[in-house]
Amino acid sequence: MPAPDNGKVTLSISDNGIATISFFHPAQNSLPTVLLNDLTAKIKHAGEDVQTRIIVIKSEGDRTFCAGASFDELLQIKDKQAGAEFFSGFASVINACRKSPKIIIARVQGKSVGGGVGLAAAADYCLATEAASIKLSELAIGIGPFVISPAVIRKIGMPAFSQLTIRAVDFQTAKWAMEKGLFNEVYADIPALDEALAALSNKLASYHPDALNGLKQILWEGTDDWDELLHHRAAISGELVLSEFTQQSLRNFLNGKG
Repeated sequence: MPAPDNGKVTLSISDNGIATISFFHPAQNSLPTVLLNDLTAKIKHAGEDVQTRIIVIKSEGDRTFCAGASFDELLQIKDKQAGAEFFSGFASVINACRKSPKIIIARVQGKSVGGGVGLAAAADYCLATEAASIKLSELAIGIGPFVISPAVIRKIGMPAFSQLTIRAVDFQTAKWAMEKGLFNEVYADIPALDEALAALSNKLASYHPDALNGLKQILWEGTDDWDELLHHRAAISGELVLSEFTQQSLRNFLNGKG
């Protein structure tokens, strides 16, 4: 388990089979490689555990669901292989969600940026608050949302994805995200979100597990090539992050000039 200052991922399974995976990082719940790997491992573990009926993915805190890639780590990438390996961490998380035999619910209590939007899109059902605005900022820093794009397009379609990507510096509201299909339900605040999440997850946990597994397979039909596709996209992002444009953009952001 990573040291608390570097973030953490936890997994707990309730008596009625609700597996809750929670992640935290002090930098707005961003995801460095160590957390991406741990998140992937816990999604796989929860899916394989016979006790698990439903998986809930959430983050800690009340402001940001996930700020996406760790900019500090992106600045440390010095070659194409390291870049591809970093972005493959997001590919692995999305594919773990896709291949899990259990239905996954995402609890999005706050803003999502970049890979955080991809994580929400990788869930089978998504509950959010009105504060859960979303943004794909990758173009603004010289890369693109290549790894997460299949998951996001699958949920919101190409026209909405184009808007979200091209408007790289603009947040779209939770209402917009629900209208486009990323969020399934939006609530006024976190207490209302958690009440709805508990009701839904408990209800789903009471359903026939084979029926839920059959539904999961239907939801992800046509995605069998994603293992290869997402890792190929990771290599593209891994090369772009080495450019001087992107490195300077990352430095500007971290210095408060972005």
